[in-house]
Amino acid sequence: MYGVGGEPDARFSLANERTALAWLRTSLALVAAGVGLTSVAELAGLARWLDVVAALLCLCGGGLAVEAVAGWRRTERALRLGAALPAPRALLWLGALLVLLAVLLAGYAVGRLAR
Repeated sequence: MYGVGGEPDARFSLANERTALAWLRTSLALVAAGVGLTSVAELAGLARWLDVVAALLCLCGGGLAVEAVAGWRRTERALRLGAALPAPRALLWLGALLVLLAVLLAGYAVGRLAR
């Protein structure tokens, strides 16, 4: 990738790298949330389906890490070629995942309060 096009302004390359690192931190947070959720669910004897939610969080965290690196590469290539910057692909599915997770866990909490 570094052999393609011209050398972009270092500020843009560094901003692209910071963005990729932010996505990687988010992916790490998803994995940590999954591990934490399954640990708490086991210790507190909560519903088994929370383990499925935890596994999905971990898998989405891994997928987001892959997408962070791929997005960094796409953007760096566009910077070097003077092309339009690509839109972030992970933003839509990450937002949808968080809405789904919030609805599931809020429904679970309300259900436990109703008992």
